[in-house]
Amino acid sequence: MNDFPEFMKHPSNKIAAQEQFSKGIEGYVFDGADGSQVAYWTNPVGGISAEHTHGYDEYMVVVQANTT
Repeated sequence: MNDFPEFMKHPSNKIAAQEQFSKGIEGYVFDGADGSQVAYWTNPVGGISAEHTHGYDEYMVVVQANTT
């Protein structure tokens, strides 16, 4: 899988660029009917995520990484 399917990248779910903590990433958010939320990010340029904190829990999973 080189990218998420197009239906997952609908413009209405895109997180604004000024809300990003790292350059070159693109994020999308989905809000559940029960108040839960899922966000996912793509980073086609690579790099290191900038250190940051939130007032809520955050979990991260790397789905695919290019190490070249």
